[in-house]
Amino acid sequence: MRVHFKTLGCRLNEAETESWANDFQRQGHQVVDDKQTPDVLVINTCVVTAGAVRKSRQLIRKAHSHNPKAKLVVSGCYATLNKAETEGIEGVDLLINNQQKDKLVELTLQNIDTSIMPALSTQSGENTLFSRGRQRAFIKVQDGCRYRCSFCIVTKARGDEKSRKIKEIVNEVNAIHASGISEIIISGVHLGGYGSDIDSNLHQLVSALLEHTDMPRIRMGSLEPWDLPENFFQLFTNKRLMPHMHLPIQSGSNTVLRRMARRCKTEEFRSLVQQARAEITGLNVTSDIIVGFPGETKDEWQQTLDFVEEMNFGDLHIFSYSKREGTKAATLPGQVDETTKKSRSKTLHALASELKLHTLKALIGSEQSILWEGKKKNAQDSYEAFGYTPNYHRVKTPIKKDALLSNTITHSKIKSLDGSMLAI
Repeated sequence: MRVHFKTLGCRLNEAETESWANDFQRQGHQVVDDKQTPDVLVINTCVVTAGAVRKSRQLIRKAHSHNPKAKLVVSGCYATLNKAETEGIEGVDLLINNQQKDKLVELTLQNIDTSIMPALSTQSGENTLFSRGRQRAFIKVQDGCRYRCSFCIVTKARGDEKSRKIKEIVNEVNAIHASGISEIIISGVHLGGYGSDIDSNLHQLVSALLEHTDMPRIRMGSLEPWDLPENFFQLFTNKRLMPHMHLPIQSGSNTVLRRMARRCKTEEFRSLVQQARAEITGLNVTSDIIVGFPGETKDEWQQTLDFVEEMNFGDLHIFSYSKREGTKAATLPGQVDETTKKSRSKTLHALASELKLHTLKALIGSEQSILWEGKKKNAQDSYEAFGYTPNYHRVKTPIKKDALLSNTITHSKIKSLDGSMLAI
């Protein structure tokens, strides 16, 4: 059976999709791209914004249109929160909600008639990441969130916190490393809360991965700036733990943060970042900002701009507030108009680009360990390889057409800056 995957949304969705791909392959099925006439299409959907909902619907319809004979399996947050709507989309054969995700492969094989599908070899092939053009593996260690930020619909879709056991995660990472993968990204809905339900914590998990695996590069996914275990930053003295932390603050105004029901004030965030930068050499701190949250005044917006500049983030994910029915924020007064959102977003993007450029310029002349992930042909009919530094800055270098650099780690000197990308 030929299986193809399409994924929208967060790194946790990516981790789940990778896990499904490996499970299908272990049971003798083949992971293919959509041009190879898949027998089954699995779509992992997203609901974080109204735009994500729209893209999820479009992706389902497009997938069926391009492969009308394929059986269509839909999962993820959009499908979970919009069951009737999803099942009503033409072509959908099976909906698997978030609470059933761990059994997606089993449920697919049980509920979809595979008797008409061609039998394929049951021998395992290359790691499914390579077949999908990926060199990093997302490892899902935790799901769900105990907190209820007023803008977030994902916690409703994902449910209560549930952590995987450390031994299980260690075994998965060792298997992935044995298949040739050189970097993992530890992912979860509320990653900092890992272990709250199994009498463990994130410090214990990362310590175990550093001690019981030989994975060359271990990277943290998005971490809420609270609930971090004591002495967590000391783990980064091990150079296999990459010096990059994505700490979503969402706003630089304490009054906005209060309306968001966030558990961190700007003063606490500032102190956390200062401590992290003092203890972790070469740390790159990135963050999320929501623009135009309900009631956001000009003064509050200026506070956010000032705070972002002060924090000197290496990069920002910027989102215009999207009203999500079923959240408290959707009922708040003072909904900001779209014109104001677009204007503020444009201003923040410009500031973020300036800060990122400043960060990248500081790296020129430094020696960096680079994991190369792929190559492409440029307009001059020559080739370039692309990769990432330990602190998650993208790098490129010219290569020969037949050069085999993908999924290798090299130590190179950063020579220049090409736009928003480092070059060697």
